Amino acid sequence: MKTQTKYQKLIDKLEKENRDLRKQILLKGQKDTKKRKLKRSPIDMYSEVLDELADYDSSYNTQDHLPRVVVVGDQSSGKTSVLEMIAKARIFPRGSGEMMTRSPVKVTLSEGPYHIAKFKDSTREFDLTKESELDALRKEVEVRMKASVGSGKTVSSDIISMTVKGPGLQRMVLVDLPGIISTVTTDMSHDTKDSIRKMCLQHMENPNAIILCIQDGSIDAERSNVTDLVSTMDPSGKRTIFVLTKVDLAESNLYNPDRIQKILEGRLFPMKALGYFAVVTGKGNTEDSISTIKDYEESFFRNSKLFKAGVLKASNMTTHNLSCAVSECFWKMVQASVEQQADSFKATRFNLETEWKNTFSKVRELDREELFEKARGEILDELINLSNISPRQWEDAFTKTLWEKMTTHVFENIYLLAAQSENSGTFNTTIDIKLKQWADQQLPKKCVEVGQQTLKEQFSNMLKRGESDNIFEKLKVAVRDASMEKHEWDSKAEQSLRVIQRNILEDRSVSDKNQWDSAVKFMETAVNEQLEMVENTLKRMKGPGTREQWYNWKSKTAEQQNRCVALKELEKLMTSHKKHTPHLSYEELTTVRKNLETHGVFVDAEFLKETWHPLYRKNFLKKSLNTVSECRKGFYYYQRGFTESGVSLLLKSS
Repeated sequence: MKTQTKYQKLIDKLEKENRDLRKQILLKGQKDTKKRKLKRSPIDMYSEVLDELADYDSSYNTQDHLPRVVVVGDQSSGKTSVLEMIAKARIFPRGSGEMMTRSPVKVTLSEGPYHIAKFKDSTREFDLTKESELDALRKEVEVRMKASVGSGKTVSSDIISMTVKGPGLQRMVLVDLPGIISTVTTDMSHDTKDSIRKMCLQHMENPNAIILCIQDGSIDAERSNVTDLVSTMDPSGKRTIFVLTKVDLAESNLYNPDRIQKILEGRLFPMKALGYFAVVTGKGNTEDSISTIKDYEESFFRNSKLFKAGVLKASNMTTHNLSCAVSECFWKMVQASVEQQADSFKATRFNLETEWKNTFSKVRELDREELFEKARGEILDELINLSNISPRQWEDAFTKTLWEKMTTHVFENIYLLAAQSENSGTFNTTIDIKLKQWADQQLPKKCVEVGQQTLKEQFSNMLKRGESDNIFEKLKVAVRDASMEKHEWDSKAEQSLRVIQRNILEDRSVSDKNQWDSAVKFMETAVNEQLEMVENTLKRMKGPGTREQWYNWKSKTAEQQNRCVALKELEKLMTSHKKHTPHLSYEELTTVRKNLETHGVFVDAEFLKETWHPLYRKNFLKKSLNTVSECRKGFYYYQRGFTESGVSLLLKSS
């Protein structure tokens, strides 16, 4: 034992000299930055990566699974004191008999010439060699914890990140968690116990997290809560390090060498670990410095009955040995994790390359320029094919789109307006005037717009005819959009169309019966389309019929019921006036409303106008269909110079 103590002192002396030499080298590097540029520490960069990933997923549901040391233990088990001994500074708020750690604190330990601490989101550095700076740091940690805790809560899952640098510090990342409690007091929220347990489980679920399990040695082992939790998350003990704190109290109060030996050999608790350590973190005086606690710890173990009895060994005593063991385990885990991730990425890359070769076998060996030339060649070929579209195909597509755009205007503002007159001469005059106004103001511009749309549709259809290729599909779409955006019609196009259309409208000649029949068929189709639209509107107004109500379990709304009654009254009015105007007079509206009121239906004038409009339109279109049928026989009269109402519009439509 004396020999072991002698060599331990010699090792401590050499380590101190080593730390001093490291400090001198680091200081020299800072003073002579021109000759030597200090590189960022790998642990600092690693910690920043963890911070960035934590911002994306603070709940750890889909966490990065990168290694860190998770410090867990029962409340007041000495968990925070162990972390302070490893960091060699009293950096956490102090309390007695109450919960102090209320949110996770991520501490990144790194070696540096000065013993300082800094928060992730702050530029201020705290000098840990000055008591006033330590007090300010502890106050800041306490303020941040309180700020992170929501209203009505006791603990928070928001992580407070800080960095501690100093000579001889072991480089690693530790996460200090709130202590596990057995009872919720009156000044805590009711879910505090479950929240802490859930928080610890979330951090320990990381398969690469090193669990630093802290057990209070001064209490009965049966009162432990943390060991069961740790054994659940890591039953094989491949990433757990067990730490028995307050060994001095255990020796003085509960001195049972066999029981303590069972704990440190992993035979008492239902959990396994990579290593078992015994530490002393002070006499319970919160004002003691780290150096004072360290001297007391070394003095205790030198004179410990447990050490003399062989229960304790030099390799599993003191926080210094614990710090070295945790750091070694941490970096082994980092190396294994990085290698595992690298293997995973290699496998993913191999799978992607295999999929590429199998899916795109024709282009897998082409480089960037060759792929570009191939895509350009295909697109140019398809552009050339655009000129192979027949004039008839262009004309059909253009006519269809133009009529869809203009049908409403033709019926509403030209045909219906002119058809109100009973005199055929007035009808023809109105048609001529309205068609000329349409040709002067709207038709040329609409033709240009429809031409642009038709060109785009045909271009899109041409690009879709080839085989679907995910590589070139987006490129083709981009080429199409860019081409259409840059395409412009001749500025004189509208004026030229205006002149041509005026001349066509003034030409009333029909050369043969085929043209006449084509015009009649065109008009009949257009009227039938309008009639179908009006009938659908009336059907929606009236609601489901009797058959539909029974078979589909549907019923009419109150508004639809009122529409049905109103339509019956308006149909009576329509029957009594065979040539009714498109609009109802005030007297007619009043009469219909009074008739409806006798049936218990109370509606306003606007309701009746909305119902009348499609009803009148339906009646008018049916009459137009009869006129169209009569026009089929009108070519004979046309050849002899006679015109009937509606013939003029047929000529214009042709």
